[in-house]
Amino acid sequence: MVNIMSCLFCKIVDGKVPTNKVFEDENAIAFLDIEPATQGHTIVITKNHFDSFTTTSEDEVAMLFKTVHKVAKALEKTFSLYGMNIGTNVGNIAGQEIHHFHVHLIPRYEGDGGQNGIKSIVWTDSDTNSLDILAARIKENIN
Repeated sequence: MVNIMSCLFCKIVDGKVPTNKVFEDENAIAFLDIEPATQGHTIVITKNHFDSFTTTSEDEVAMLFKTVHKVAKALEKTFSLYGMNIGTNVGNIAGQEIHHFHVHLIPRYEGDGGQNGIKSIVWTDSDTNSLDILAARIKENIN
């Protein structure tokens, strides 16, 4: 768990760190990433602090994804995109650097190297012979 007082995104919410904001409402803020993967790379954050996607309430996730949808449509119009990656990292091992729930919107352009989508992030060999067993185990843990 991160100290909320030192959280970069909480400082952005409080107006203590400047950003290139593209959208704000009572629940979320969207701003351009200062280390963009591509032109228009935008981050959408919750105004309330949650360490990650899995610690965020369902209501907050739903509200945030309404903003993600709105911003994604604006990015499509602004940049005449070929596609877009939309995602979040959960935990250090998955690449989460700032422990405040946020979603990346990464516009994709012809020839930018992003054509393999999430498969270009990580792809490992997995046993596909026991998918039914694995699915049953996951179902047991869904509330």
